[in-house]
Amino acid sequence: MTSALFAPLTIRSVTARNRVWVSPMCQYSCENRDGVVNDWHLVQLGSFARGGAGIVMAEATGVSPEGRITPWCAGIWNDEQRDSWARVVEFIKGQGAVPAIQLQHAGRKASTYRAWSGEGTVPLDDGGWQTVAPSSIPFPGYDAPVALDAQGIADVVADFGKAARRSLDAGFEVLEIHGAHGYLMHQFLSPVSNERTDEWGGSLENRARLLLDVVREVRKVAGEGVPLFVRVSATDWLEPEGWTLDETVTLAGWVRDAGGDVIDTSTGGNITGAVIPLAPGYQVPHATAIKDGSGIITTAVGLITDAAQAEAIVSQGKADAVFVARQFMREPHLPQRWAAELGAEATYPPQYSRGRW
Repeated sequence: MTSALFAPLTIRSVTARNRVWVSPMCQYSCENRDGVVNDWHLVQLGSFARGGAGIVMAEATGVSPEGRITPWCAGIWNDEQRDSWARVVEFIKGQGAVPAIQLQHAGRKASTYRAWSGEGTVPLDDGGWQTVAPSSIPFPGYDAPVALDAQGIADVVADFGKAARRSLDAGFEVLEIHGAHGYLMHQFLSPVSNERTDEWGGSLENRARLLLDVVREVRKVAGEGVPLFVRVSATDWLEPEGWTLDETVTLAGWVRDAGGDVIDTSTGGNITGAVIPLAPGYQVPHATAIKDGSGIITTAVGLITDAAQAEAIVSQGKADAVFVARQFMREPHLPQRWAAELGAEATYPPQYSRGRW
């Protein structure tokens, strides 16, 4: 049979060899706390490329020191970080995969401990920093942020542009803006975390202003050939008070008009205690609604664990590709097994040709 999942997909000037893509996965492994990636990142991301993924997206990467989730997160705000990414990118490309990077500002969820080093906000005397957000509303369990002023917001937009430039110089071929999971862009979008009364608060247009300004800035830097993804949380799972799917559909059209190409569809992350109906493919309907409502390319993510399930998502037009995280962690060569199960062709490096499924 012909597999939709293993058909190539071209976006602008970039072609992914299939539609099984590696979702960004935070590793919290820059042990020097300097944002410089190392052998861990090379082996982790390189193994997914070797295993046949179409796109390999690097983890949420801080566009500024204060944009990191933890002091151990990767960065792309200086040239040393850029150069450390370059060798990772070179290996990914050498295995036939498309290297991508997720650009990040964590806002009020920044300056936290990684799970195995502590809990809550990292204090200043342990390498933490003052966090920022649209409003001075803390995420539960974390220290209160400072509300960004107009200059601070302008600086965030500029930081994303500079990070995009360094990412392209490192060789990345796809850029993603992280607008999901309760981080800074999502904090502005959601009325749960944005109580501003100026031009960045209140109406949907105002709450979306920062994200759209970042999309336009990154597109200006990237030029016409580079695909630009935006990861969104399609809902806060707190309707009608929080961010909603209907608002996301509207936003997706604005992202498209501002120069975005793909909505990478997730949910949640901006509140605690949300009731989320976890089940295989539970976020796929959101990707479908965004695709149908805006006409933009969408991807699905979340508890996508087997070949038939992923094939159905793409072949039935529910999304254009799937992003997978945990199943790749369990099985870095996942696309090769899925291709065998679907009767499709997968890519193997010659050193692994005797290990074909």
